[in-house]
Amino acid sequence: MIPFLHVGRLLIPTFGLMVATAMVCAYFVLRADLLRRGLAPDKPSAAATAEAFIAVPCLAGIIGAKLYHDLQSPADFFAHPFQQLFSAYGFAWFGGLLAGFTAFVLLAKLRRIPLLEILDAGSPAAALGYGIGRIGCLLSGDGDYGIPTSLPWGMSFPNGLVPTTQRVHPTPIYELIAACAIAWWLWRLGARQVAARRAAASARAPQSTVLHPPGEIFAAYLLFTGAERFLVEFIRINPRSFLGMSNAQAAGVLSMLAGAALWWYFARHQRVVATAPVLRQQSQRRRGKR
Repeated sequence: MIPFLHVGRLLIPTFGLMVATAMVCAYFVLRADLLRRGLAPDKPSAAATAEAFIAVPCLAGIIGAKLYHDLQSPADFFAHPFQQLFSAYGFAWFGGLLAGFTAFVLLAKLRRIPLLEILDAGSPAAALGYGIGRIGCLLSGDGDYGIPTSLPWGMSFPNGLVPTTQRVHPTPIYELIAACAIAWWLWRLGARQVAARRAAASARAPQSTVLHPPGEIFAAYLLFTGAERFLVEFIRINPRSFLGMSNAQAAGVLSMLAGAALWWYFARHQRVVATAPVLRQQSQRRRGKR
């Protein structure tokens, strides 16, 4: 593995390089979603909004992931606080999720953008960015790999930040594949949501259409990403704590429960609405009666 790239005297950590790549990819996905949802009137404003909603939550997420990981072992952290804080490895997914989500919500409130709408728009970007960022874990060999395996695609990390000469499951690759599939599915769900709204306002729309409520895509994101993390933890080397689960696995369960509850709630509140032609006919009838 290649924990660092040497460019002259410059030392570039591959984990940080892949996090930056993930942010760029997530930016383009979010910008496209903002435009198709009408949350930004044009490309320049969509670009500015996407930059803010990628950079601020990502920075908060990195800080949160680092602090959450370090504080899981308080004795080690307080024994060597500076060494732990500024080490090149040790980032917890759940801490990053909490901090990034909090920053995302506060930014939406500050910019007066409907929270559920921007959460829906950000879900495909978040899923894709997470998967790409995981390749940074693979390149640096920071200990996010899995248990030993005899499968032909098993990998060893003799030069990683957390080295191992055993052939182990390359779980970051599994997560990349799963994350790309989740991002694609969320994008398709978003397309269906946007199409339903446009159909309701179209002059050639049918008499009625199902209007998918805001927040539905975010609920699916919580459900699918929680399931992915729960399953992959069965072959990860993380220590077990709560009911035989790792911390990340327990967080995955909570994410799945929250996503399923939100999905059920939004499914119950889906509305079949009269479309634009029907509304116009009703308005004309009311005028005729007058």
